[in-house]
Amino acid sequence: MNAYETVLTARSVGRNKMDYYIDTFFSDFFELHGDRLYRDDPAVIGGIAMFHGIPVTIIGHRKGRSVEENIACNFGMASPEGYRKAVRLMKQAEKFKRPVITFVDTPGAYPGVEAESNGQSNAIAQSIACMCSLKVPVISIITGEGNSGGALALAVADSVWMLEHAVYSILSPEGFASILWKDPSLTEKACGLMKMTATELLQAGLIDGMIKEDDTFEKEFDRALYEKIKQLQKKKPELLVKERYLKFRRMDGLYDE
Repeated sequence: MNAYETVLTARSVGRNKMDYYIDTFFSDFFELHGDRLYRDDPAVIGGIAMFHGIPVTIIGHRKGRSVEENIACNFGMASPEGYRKAVRLMKQAEKFKRPVITFVDTPGAYPGVEAESNGQSNAIAQSIACMCSLKVPVISIITGEGNSGGALALAVADSVWMLEHAVYSILSPEGFASILWKDPSLTEKACGLMKMTATELLQAGLIDGMIKEDDTFEKEFDRALYEKIKQLQKKKPELLVKERYLKFRRMDGLYDE
């Protein structure tokens, strides 16, 4: 499967959505709503759940399986209130010492006029800053599309994983082609240049793991997530924050400690 085919797979309507991950791997999920400033954003779902007896906070982008469902959740494109809700839940998780698990599947943050006037860029920046300083374990999984700051706002984690057929990039390939060549029809060519697949990003050291999407997926995902949570819980909060910060600073290869 080439990069373009992987993008199409990541965007597939039949791909597992956020409700699948909640129902399959967690129990006693209790959804929490609203950013306490404006409104609830259906493009971001979050709440408290149990994972093998461990209380955790789950946050993720929500997409639908039909046109009507996608319209209701804005095709997974979060508004400022969605990211502010995420920050609220992450700070709550830190207060009660719950690990944070995020699921990323978005074409990008919503670029509408209302979102911009309500502080979209600030909300994304606040979410990134919050994740950098959380004193609890943070694990992020890119399950489908992970485009632009809208994805990064939920992916500053101690461990970042991608599913085998997910993609993660600075923007959509259509946007890349439009900027570079002024021609969005060159999307397939852009996909080949952007290094956005799980295999490419793992080789580049920009993610920490790739989960195969085969018959063993559910068993391996469950095992890997449990082992990583237990491993991170053994670390002191200050060490978690320091290692997470250094991990992202070192990615450009220029950071001098």
